[in-house]
This record gives sequence, structure tokens and C-alpha cells, in this order.
Amino acid sequence: MTATGVADLGPLRRAREQKAWYWYDWANSAYVTTTAAVLFAPYLTSVAEKAACGFATDDDEGLKCTTDLHVLGLGVSAGSLVFYIVTAATILSAFVLPVVGAVADRSSHKPRLLGGFAWTGSAMAMAMFLVAGSHWQLGAVLLLLATLFLGASLVVYDALLVEIADPDDRDRVSSRGWALGYLGGGLLLALNFGLLTVLSDHTELAVRISLLSAGVWWAVFTIIPVRGIRSRPPVNVVTEPGGLLQASFGQLWRTLKDLRRYPVTLTFLLAYLFYNDGIQTVIYAASVYGEKQLGFEKSTVLLAFLVVQFVGILGALWFGRVARGRGAYRVILGGLFVWLLVVVAGWLTPDDNLPLFLLLAVGIGIVLGGTQALSRSFFSQLIPRGREAEYFSLYQACERGTSWIGTLIFGLVHQWTDSYRPALLALVVLFVVGIGLLMRVDPRRGIAEAGNPLPRVV
Repeated sequence: MTATGVADLGPLRRAREQKAWYWYDWANSAYVTTTAAVLFAPYLTSVAEKAACGFATDDDEGLKCTTDLHVLGLGVSAGSLVFYIVTAATILSAFVLPVVGAVADRSSHKPRLLGGFAWTGSAMAMAMFLVAGSHWQLGAVLLLLATLFLGASLVVYDALLVEIADPDDRDRVSSRGWALGYLGGGLLLALNFGLLTVLSDHTELAVRISLLSAGVWWAVFTIIPVRGIRSRPPVNVVTEPGGLLQASFGQLWRTLKDLRRYPVTLTFLLAYLFYNDGIQTVIYAASVYGEKQLGFEKSTVLLAFLVVQFVGILGALWFGRVARGRGAYRVILGGLFVWLLVVVAGWLTPDDNLPLFLLLAVGIGIVLGGTQALSRSFFSQLIPRGREAEYFSLYQACERGTSWIGTLIFGLVHQWTDSYRPALLALVVLFVVGIGLLMRVDPRRGIAEAGNPLPRVV
């Protein structure tokens, strides 16, 4: 295999593998959208509130209880619980995911490794059906584990992008994957929207069935990329003593030391840490913000996320097209300024104002998929060949549901102020820092430092 990583593929075989690769975005986006972004955070918050107030009923109307939960001897606000769980998952991922990446870079069976992580995570997602009443502890454990296994699967998935697409094609392939993910996540969300409408008198049961459906969807559609992507031997692997796991720790330690040799890559990774933490926290907090702060019903919040999903399809494809002529770096930077406007607009949105809430959803949909898809493909250009999974493990530490700075800020500000509005506004800091760091990135220098060929447009 040459430096491009795809010289061993003919055009038809390459296209087939790329299509199979897209389907993992379709598979995991059902969990990311239905469970992580929309239903589970407010549902687990309600379960925790019932436990904190000392009773468990299906009707929590008028529940105004300030009693904290007791976790490891500490008082924790029920409204902040979910954000602390995600924070804990990310701290754990900082230790786990880099080792996953090192193992994946040395594995000759990346597709099977992808399947193992995905199917374990989907089992945790399906088990969320069992969370009911005031038993928030089970939900907390399942959310922690599902988040970790999702991150592990995405480390392998993102690394496979380098094996199936050459540098000039990665923006297009990554954007199409995100677009298909939005379509899949949106379709299941629409079905669950219908279920919540039909079972409006049994909301808790409808939510639990929806959580189960997301786990099943994730598991079933993962079969396509696992079977459709060919296993390949690792490349540029430096021999380390000991078994696979011991050698992987050795490679990880060497990567952390060698990262100083790639200052542009390191700067982009730091920028991504901040701005993607902001993006992920906005998405993760949106359902709680819509229900608990703006006063919308679950069905209304779900409708807003449907708008995000289907607008996101067009946004991801449009960003990918613009990047062909402008370069991914410039398009990402422009998208982040739009994100700043989105956060401020969300802070200013009045309670119970549905038109503005839906307009906000449109704005999120336009920039969400595009900035994330292009960040993934742009980062792939800055990674030394043969170290993709290990570098993407660092990338995944601040990807999708694994951000921790933003969720910690959001949870703490809510606990201090008892309001989600200042908590949302505080996320502006993450975008400002991320933009500042991104403006220090020199794309041409970074690609050259990594030893990769320059794309036609940088």
C-alpha cells in the first residue's frame, strides 16, 4: 500500500468500500440522535429528580424539589447529573481510547474490531429500556459504558477513512458519511416521534421503547461496514517488545512524545478539543434546555431535532461541496463563527417561543454536520501514515458524546445558578478559544510535517 493508502483498490472496489463505510454513520447516529442527544438526558434527569425527591411516579408535573442526589458522599444536583456522567466518561476515555487506537493500528482486522466495540455499545444502549421509576443508577452506568464503547468504535471507524479514500477525496467521503448519518438518525427519530405521539398517555414507556430501538438499529446496521470493508495489514508499525497490548502501550508513549514534532497537528487537536466541546455540549444540552428551560414538551423538542437532522443532511453535503473550491480549513473556520451566533441566539430565545426555537434548529442543522465532517477529513491530512487510529483516538477524546470541558461547565453553572440560560451562554468561551487556536494552524505546513501529499485545494 502506498502513502495514499488506497493504491491497492480499483475504482469499483473503492466505491463499494466507501459505501459500506458510510453505513456506520447511519448505524451509530440512531443512538447519538435518539438516545444521547434527544431522549435520554431529559429522561434520566426526570428519573433522578424523582429519586432526589423521594418518590417515583409517572406524573412529575409540578415537581419542584431542590434535594440533591448523593453520589460518593457528594451532593449532586439532579439536573446536572447527566453532564457529570459524560464528563466522567470522557476522563476515562482519555486513558482508554489512546490504547484502543494503538491496538487498532497494529491490528490486521480493523473491521472486526469496529464491530466488537459497536455491538458492545449497542447492547448497553438496548439495556437502557430497563431504566424506570427512580432507579437512576442503572441509567448512569449504562450511559457511561455506551459513551466509552461508542468512542472506541469511532476511533477505528475514523482511521478506516485513510484506507478507503485518497487525500483529494476525503472531504467528499467524510461529508457523505455524515449526511447518511443524519438521514438514518432522522428516520429513526421520526419513527420515535410518531411513537411518542401515539403513546402520549404513556410517555415513559414510549421513551423506553425508543431507547431500545436505537440500540437495535445501531447493532443491525453495523453488520454492513464490518462485512463490506476489507481487512488490511498494518503499515509503518515499529516493532515493540511483548504482546499486542504491551506493544500498543509502547507505541502510545512514543506517539505522545513524538507529537511535539508535529506542532500544527497538536495545535489543531487543541483547537478541536475546545470548539468541538462547545458543539457537543450544545447538542447534548439542547433537549434538556428545550424541556427544562424553554418549557417545551418532549414531542416538540423531538420535532426540533428532526429539523436539525434533515437540514443537517443538506448542510453536510453543502459544506463538502464548498470545501472542494475553498479548502476544508477555511470552511471550518467560517462555520465556527456561525456557531457563536447560534449559542447567543439560544441564550436570547424566550420561553415557549416555538418559531424561534425551530429557527435555531435550522441554524444548528446547517453548520453541525459540515463542521464535524470537514474536521474529521482535515485532521486525517495531519496524521503520519500508519498512526491513524492512535491519532484519531486522541481526536475521539473530544468527539461526539465524549466532550468533558463543556459538559462540566454547563453542569457547574447550572448548579450554581439553578438556570440553564447562563450555562448555555458560558459555552461561548469554548468557541472563542477554539477559533483563536484554529487561526494559528497553517494547513500546508501541517500536511508537509506529517509527510502526506498535499491535496489539490488546501
